[in-house]
Amino acid sequence: MQSLPGSETRWQLYRLLSDPVRLRLLALAAEEELSVGELAELLGEAQPNVSRHAAPLRQAGLLCDRRQGTRTLVRLSDEAARDAVVVDALAAGRQLCAAEGSLAKVAEVVASRDARTREFFSQPGDGEVGLSPELPLYLSAFARLIADRGLAVDAGTGDGVLLDLLAPVYDRVVAIDRSTAQLERARQRVRAHGYTNVTLIEDQIDGDRVRAAVGGGADLVLAVRVLHHAPRPKAALKDLTELARPGGKILVIDYARHDDERMSEQQADVWLGFSEQELSSFAAAARLEQVSVGPAPLRLPRVGVDAHLPCLTLLGTRPETPTSPRARRQPITD
Repeated sequence: MQSLPGSETRWQLYRLLSDPVRLRLLALAAEEELSVGELAELLGEAQPNVSRHAAPLRQAGLLCDRRQGTRTLVRLSDEAARDAVVVDALAAGRQLCAAEGSLAKVAEVVASRDARTREFFSQPGDGEVGLSPELPLYLSAFARLIADRGLAVDAGTGDGVLLDLLAPVYDRVVAIDRSTAQLERARQRVRAHGYTNVTLIEDQIDGDRVRAAVGGGADLVLAVRVLHHAPRPKAALKDLTELARPGGKILVIDYARHDDERMSEQQADVWLGFSEQELSSFAAAARLEQVSVGPAPLRLPRVGVDAHLPCLTLLGTRPETPTSPRARRQPITD
């Protein structure tokens, strides 16, 4: 990516920012990291036209992008956000977007990212409540951290497969999912295995019912293959962190970055996994301490449509300090 134009070519920056479409594009990219397709929807432009306008902005160092399979995600560069001329242009672009309503629609576009995910997980299952053959993978990640065993939170519990690990170990388990169909499968598992220490909650991770059930915080907050379904994974990790007590552990197991578009088509995945650097940046934004990110063992037996995908684990600790992210919540951008 090139740097912003210097003083000898400063006039080129003014010319570049004279186009209203580019001003609107910049403003939207500053609001949220968006795909070219999402930008086209918000701008009311064809995707090739959006790409044509984005190209010179990228070349000038105003935009940066990253690939997610066949998608290109665009955001305002950090350098551009510190340039006085660009800041003034962003203000003008926001005014244009606010007037036409596209700025207000950004949240709707982000929320729609997981529409197919919700539909996928709302499908009724076959009632299977047996032990998962993937359990060795989860146990390998748990081996180093089971110490305090008062309360565990299973975020995105799905059919409750991890309750077979958590319920026998922890005094109390809060299992969360936003899908009625998925929670019914988990409820079958709880009944079949006789777990009396499990509370099932249909809610968002940051919902009021969840916070009430968690109280002072959990010793462990677990999210297995959850972030790649989250519209804003960085914000989701922060919400997960806020469910832990000071000194509590956060354990994430999710896909490593991959290019298998079938997962988006067949499993309604929003993101094609994450790099170690991305997970580390999410942990930093959530203010986690003692963070370790690395690959999960692949030689352990796995089955299913995602058996071929590598996994990463993220382990971190919520700080013991009195000032918590919940007390001074900051906006999160992915």
